[in-house]
Amino acid sequence: MNNNNLSLSQQINHLHANICSAISEPNRIHLLYAIHEEPSNVNNLAETVGLGQSTASRHLKVLRERGLIVAHREGNQVIYNLADERIIKALDILRELMLDNLAQRADLLKINQSMENNSK
Repeated sequence: MNNNNLSLSQQINHLHANICSAISEPNRIHLLYAIHEEPSNVNNLAETVGLGQSTASRHLKVLRERGLIVAHREGNQVIYNLADERIIKALDILRELMLDNLAQRADLLKINQSMENNSK
Protein backbone atom coordinates (compact mmCIF):
# COMPACT_ATOMS: atom_id res chain seq x y z
CA MET A 1 0.00 0.00 0.00
CA ASN A 2 1.43 3.40 -0.92
CA ASN A 3 1.05 6.67 1.00
CA ASN A 4 -1.76 7.81 -1.33
CA ASN A 5 -4.00 5.05 0.05
CA LEU A 6 -3.30 5.86 3.71
CA SER A 7 -5.49 8.11 5.82
CA LEU A 8 -4.00 11.34 7.14
CA SER A 9 -3.74 9.76 10.59
CA GLN A 10 -1.90 6.75 9.16
CA GLN A 11 0.46 9.01 7.21
CA ILE A 12 1.23 11.02 10.35
CA ASN A 13 1.86 7.81 12.31
CA HIS A 14 4.16 6.60 9.53
CA LEU A 15 6.15 9.87 9.61
CA HIS A 16 6.27 9.70 13.41
CA ALA A 17 7.66 6.17 13.24
CA ASN A 18 10.28 7.26 10.69
CA ILE A 19 11.51 10.01 13.00
CA CYS A 20 11.50 7.67 15.99
CA SER A 21 13.50 5.07 14.09
CA ALA A 22 16.02 7.76 13.14
CA ILE A 23 16.58 8.63 16.79
CA SER A 24 16.54 5.01 17.97
CA GLU A 25 20.30 4.76 17.42
CA PRO A 26 22.47 6.28 20.20
CA ASN A 27 25.13 7.61 17.81
CA ARG A 28 22.50 9.54 15.87
CA ILE A 29 21.23 11.12 19.08
CA HIS A 30 24.82 12.06 19.93
CA LEU A 31 25.25 13.57 16.45
CA LEU A 32 22.06 15.62 16.85
CA TYR A 33 23.31 17.07 20.14
CA ALA A 34 26.73 17.75 18.60
CA ILE A 35 25.15 19.56 15.64
CA HIS A 36 22.99 21.52 18.06
CA GLU A 37 26.12 22.65 19.93
CA GLU A 38 28.03 23.53 16.77
CA PRO A 39 26.97 22.90 13.17
CA SER A 40 29.95 21.32 11.47
CA ASN A 41 31.29 19.04 8.75
CA VAL A 42 31.32 15.26 8.86
CA ASN A 43 34.96 15.00 9.95
CA ASN A 44 34.52 17.29 12.96
CA LEU A 45 31.26 15.63 13.91
CA ALA A 46 32.80 12.16 13.63
CA GLU A 47 35.66 13.23 15.90
CA THR A 48 33.29 14.87 18.38
CA VAL A 49 31.17 11.75 18.80
CA GLY A 50 34.04 9.27 18.45
CA LEU A 51 33.04 7.63 15.18
CA GLY A 52 34.85 6.89 11.97
CA GLN A 53 34.09 9.26 9.11
CA SER A 54 32.22 6.65 7.05
CA THR A 55 30.08 5.58 10.02
CA ALA A 56 29.26 9.21 10.84
CA SER A 57 28.37 9.79 7.17
CA ARG A 58 25.93 6.87 7.20
CA HIS A 59 24.24 8.19 10.35
CA LEU A 60 24.09 11.73 8.96
CA LYS A 61 22.49 10.38 5.79
CA VAL A 62 19.69 8.77 7.83
CA LEU A 63 19.14 11.97 9.80
CA ARG A 64 19.08 14.00 6.58
CA GLU A 65 16.69 11.60 4.83
CA ARG A 66 14.31 11.79 7.78
CA GLY A 67 14.38 15.60 7.70
CA LEU A 68 16.07 16.08 11.06
CA ILE A 69 19.16 17.79 9.68
CA VAL A 70 20.02 19.81 6.60
CA ALA A 71 23.31 20.15 4.78
CA HIS A 72 24.68 23.17 2.98
CA ARG A 73 27.93 23.77 1.22
CA GLU A 74 30.49 26.27 2.51
CA GLY A 75 33.38 26.29 0.07
CA ASN A 76 34.56 22.70 -0.26
CA GLN A 77 32.86 21.56 2.98
CA VAL A 78 29.35 20.34 3.68
CA ILE A 79 28.06 21.76 6.96
CA TYR A 80 25.27 20.03 8.86
CA ASN A 81 22.62 21.97 10.79
CA LEU A 82 19.47 20.96 12.60
CA ALA A 83 16.40 21.28 10.40
CA ASP A 84 14.36 22.26 13.45
CA GLU A 85 15.61 23.03 16.96
CA ARG A 86 12.53 21.36 18.44
CA ILE A 87 14.14 17.94 17.93
CA ILE A 88 16.49 18.80 20.81
CA LYS A 89 13.53 19.76 23.00
CA ALA A 90 11.89 16.45 22.10
CA LEU A 91 15.07 14.53 22.95
CA ASP A 92 15.38 16.43 26.23
CA ILE A 93 11.77 15.56 27.14
CA LEU A 94 12.44 11.90 26.35
CA ARG A 95 15.56 12.06 28.53
CA GLU A 96 13.55 13.51 31.42
CA LEU A 97 10.97 10.77 30.99
CA MET A 98 13.70 8.13 30.98
CA LEU A 99 15.32 9.57 34.12
CA ASP A 100 11.97 9.66 35.91
CA ASN A 101 11.35 6.06 34.85
CA LEU A 102 14.78 5.00 36.14
CA ALA A 103 14.16 6.79 39.44
CA GLN A 104 10.81 5.00 39.84
CA ARG A 105 12.47 1.67 39.14
CA ALA A 106 15.20 2.43 41.68
CA ASP A 107 12.54 3.32 44.27
CA LEU A 108 10.69 0.06 43.59
CA LEU A 109 13.93 -1.89 43.89
CA LYS A 110 14.66 -0.26 47.27
CA ILE A 111 11.15 -1.06 48.51
CA ASN A 112 11.48 -4.65 47.31
CA GLN A 113 14.89 -5.06 48.98
CA SER A 114 13.55 -3.53 52.19
CA MET A 115 10.60 -5.93 52.19
CA GLU A 116 12.92 -8.92 51.60
CA ASN A 117 15.21 -7.81 54.42
CA ASN A 118 12.24 -7.38 56.80
CA SER A 119 10.93 -10.86 55.98
CA LYS A 120 14.20 -12.56 57.00
